[in-house]
Amino acid sequence: MSAGSVAVAVIDDDVPFWDLYELGVVCTVFGIPHHDLADPWYDLRLCSAGGDSAQAATGAGGFALRTPHGLDALAGADTVIVPSVPEACVDGGRELPPELLTALRRAADGGSRMVSLCAGAFALAAAGILDGRRATAHWLHTEELARRYPTVDVDDSVLYVDDGDVLTSAGVTAGLDLCLHLVRRDLGAHVANQLARRLVVPAHRPGGQAQYVEASVPAADDEGLGPVLQWATGHLERPLTVDDLARRAGMSPRTFFRRLQAATGTTPLQWLLTQRLARAQSLLESTGLPVERISELSGLGTGANLRRHFTLHFGITPTDYRRAFPAAG
Repeated sequence: MSAGSVAVAVIDDDVPFWDLYELGVVCTVFGIPHHDLADPWYDLRLCSAGGDSAQAATGAGGFALRTPHGLDALAGADTVIVPSVPEACVDGGRELPPELLTALRRAADGGSRMVSLCAGAFALAAAGILDGRRATAHWLHTEELARRYPTVDVDDSVLYVDDGDVLTSAGVTAGLDLCLHLVRRDLGAHVANQLARRLVVPAHRPGGQAQYVEASVPAADDEGLGPVLQWATGHLERPLTVDDLARRAGMSPRTFFRRLQAATGTTPLQWLLTQRLARAQSLLESTGLPVERISELSGLGTGANLRRHFTLHFGITPTDYRRAFPAAG
């Protein structure tokens, strides 16, 4: 596994305040070297139609951006990311620049991994890259995305979609989830977890988690949920049940189930499975322990159970996953 190059397509010289978040997330994750975690780190390129031409001033609704590369630099990058598109392009009041769509198609045809955050999916869809594929975007825009591009299988219920060489995410924090997912794919769970810790964000929110829930985090006065989840991640080797966690949180099983689902968009058992698979990933990378022992320490029981869940979840066997980390042995 390796980091490789990441080329970012900046649509406008004027970047609105709202779109700065997605652009900032990409620059923070891929543009700041963490050589103690992986060396080399990613090679980040910011690309726009204006190239390295200077911009005179900021616009009324954002910042003027000068990029060191033109759109031709998208071609040949290992990963191409479209972090956002102007709101007028989402509403249909303005067409996306044809030179951008041409550059995106050229990059995809050349084998680049294509990624969009939030409304950036409109650019990939307009370029034909999402045809026949499952994709997502911010839930406020998914209905319009499906209407304008009926050949795209739009899923408005998930944080992000990993379709192999094409990945799309919902809006705002889901973009960070997808970027960390890319790091996890490229450099492994240990590096992604350490980076998430430095960014002070959850190490892994699975893409299938609900995009829109009533509360993305437990309520401030709900002191029982956060501590018990933290405790559970430190005791995954135990045969934990919903009743066990509810009892520790001082709630009935029904109340615990409802509050966890409201806070995370997933069920307690699915949350536990995700944490256990993440533990197994880390142990496969960092130790030479047998698969049977890793399954025990992760709370998955037998090696056969680990292999089944690992393959279903990641599309690869634990043994093949470990081969990507020769230092583990």
